[in-house]
Amino acid sequence: MKVTFFELGSIKDDSFNYVYIFTTFNNKWVFVREKGKDTWEMPVGHKEKFETIDEAAKRELFEETGAIDYNIEPICDYSVTSNKKTTYSRLFYAEIKKIGSLPESEIEEVGFFIKTPDNLTYPEVHKILYKKVMEYLSKKARNI
Repeated sequence: MKVTFFELGSIKDDSFNYVYIFTTFNNKWVFVREKGKDTWEMPVGHKEKFETIDEAAKRELFEETGAIDYNIEPICDYSVTSNKKTTYSRLFYAEIKKIGSLPESEIEEVGFFIKTPDNLTYPEVHKILYKKVMEYLSKKARNI
């Protein structure tokens, strides 16, 4: 598996496959668990044909967490190549201010963690993207 990072806007909107949203609420990381699974992941989802990648991120954040008031920021674009297949995604950071009811979806549970849980759905990708998000947040904190 190979992850390659790109500047925001380097990938055409119709080329994106997914959004991956590192999310916090009350200073805890937000992870979600799909029905029938025992692993956790950050809110992640497919981009629909009719929407922009930024619209997809907002939709997925609501569908997977119930977030109704939040700040969401794009960090970078990236690709993942595995088994000779490449997918394109945009990495986001979201800070949820208010959560409503979880809509009917594939998500069974929303969890709040001080640190990353051990049983992740995508541990390799998560580790690489986590490092990128922490670099982004550190740089952002220095610029305040």
